[in-house]
Amino acid sequence: MSRRWRSWWRSALLAAVFCLSGLSVAADEAVFVLGTAPVAGAYFPAGGAVCRLVNAKRDEHGLRCLIESTAGSAENLRRLKTGDLDLALLQSDWQYHAYRGTIGAKDGPAFAGLRSLFSLHAQPITIVAARESGVGSVSDLLGKRVSLGPLGSAMRRTSEALVLAFGWPESARSEALDLAPDDQVEALCAGLIDAFVMPTSHPSGLVAAAAEGCLARLIPVEGEAVDALLARLPFFARASIAGGLYRGNPDRVGSFGVRATLVAAADQPADLVYQVVREVFERLDELKGQHPALATLVPETMVESGNSAPFHDGALRYYRERGWK
Repeated sequence: MSRRWRSWWRSALLAAVFCLSGLSVAADEAVFVLGTAPVAGAYFPAGGAVCRLVNAKRDEHGLRCLIESTAGSAENLRRLKTGDLDLALLQSDWQYHAYRGTIGAKDGPAFAGLRSLFSLHAQPITIVAARESGVGSVSDLLGKRVSLGPLGSAMRRTSEALVLAFGWPESARSEALDLAPDDQVEALCAGLIDAFVMPTSHPSGLVAAAAEGCLARLIPVEGEAVDALLARLPFFARASIAGGLYRGNPDRVGSFGVRATLVAAADQPADLVYQVVREVFERLDELKGQHPALATLVPETMVESGNSAPFHDGALRYYRERGWK
């Protein structure tokens, strides 16, 4: 089924649902679906925030955005290729690998038709250490009891990229624990591990639980090794964790990580993409107020960081109007 017919069926289905509920929907309203991630994370509310901005002006531009919870980047890529999703949120590393067909996307050949719109919030690599652990820097982790996240997970791959950049031998990486995120907090506060490494959006409930439960500290992720890693892997970008978010951590902590990015297929209508991008940037203050993870967004970073696939023609039209490209 072509994208055009999928859009027609979505509009028809939505109209039927609204009629049954006693409401109405414009016959010529174009409906598009934005894929996010599981409801519990920051991607789902971030996608919902974008949809709310678009839908608030649907009487003017004739677009209606539907948000859909998905399993995350891998599913979103697969469904973008088939046209089952119109827009989707991807981690910036998945965007990079998918466009190039390199290791990491796990879904076959390069997705040459993948296009960027903009990036959203960062997911900084976050090192949480027990207060009495003696860990004050990334280098101090070697030789400690550290969890890098579940084996085979995106969390584990990112954590291993960090410690590899700091010279950890294979033996040390293989000895690192592989606890699930919830278990890491419990193990840290019980004194079973000295620290855990977790890429996450902030504020994070898990980090807050560690800070409240056992006065855990956030450790800076900076230095020449990080500089070299960022130069080699452009899907990573500098990020920071604001001071005062967590008990006992009053200072800003520097780090880096992937970003959430909004993408589409190249054959998505340019007018649709233009309107989505325009609504987001013209009303950025409203977007920032809809979720704590979005509070620090700035246009320059949204355009310049995390977007490793070419920009969609509709996004480029808006950026050129603003003189940004």
